[in-house]
Amino acid sequence: MIEMYDNLTARLRTSGDWIWPLALRLIMFWEFWESGIEKYGGSNWFAGIHEKFPFPFNQLSPELNWVAATWGELVFSVMILLGLFTRFAAISLIVITAVATTAVHWPADWGSLAELWEGYSISNRGAGNFKLPLLFVVILLPLVFNGGGKLSLDHLLLKVTGRNAYTQDRISDLAAAGFAFAILGLAVVFVEPVWGYSCLGLAGACFLLPALSK
Repeated sequence: MIEMYDNLTARLRTSGDWIWPLALRLIMFWEFWESGIEKYGGSNWFAGIHEKFPFPFNQLSPELNWVAATWGELVFSVMILLGLFTRFAAISLIVITAVATTAVHWPADWGSLAELWEGYSISNRGAGNFKLPLLFVVILLPLVFNGGGKLSLDHLLLKVTGRNAYTQDRISDLAAAGFAFAILGLAVVFVEPVWGYSCLGLAGACFLLPALSK
């Protein structure tokens, strides 16, 4: 019975390498492409929220931010769809989502986690509405850590260049933890700088400790 279960899960993992990354890429393509097209055909409303943009985006003009957001969503969503440089595209979309969350969806003031959680909603009832952006980031994170999967141009490039076998390796060390903290820090630093810089500080420690111990 246990052997049957192990065989089943092994086959599910194999098929999953093809299915789940494609499913995540398709839904993220559509969401960001639709948002980019809406901006492309609409008027710039960033001027009204420019002061809420986090640094360094608040140092840029509303016009430049609008162009960057519009073309960022269009270009990176297509890259996600094709599975081309998937990790870079996913990280870029996380940054775009974090900036949008800070400017539009995050509560202006909150004194406890219970108050903050009131903003986990679709509609803004005075406490923010960061549910969708948070879900987008959660969906994008597996694409950052695992890539675009077997049905992607990234996978094709790996096979063409003969590096496919290397990508199956797993390295468990402090540097791996450092990359995890760095990605999480980048995802939240624009929304809550203290959380973000804490994660980035832990990432730096993970990278430095092995060198200092030699």
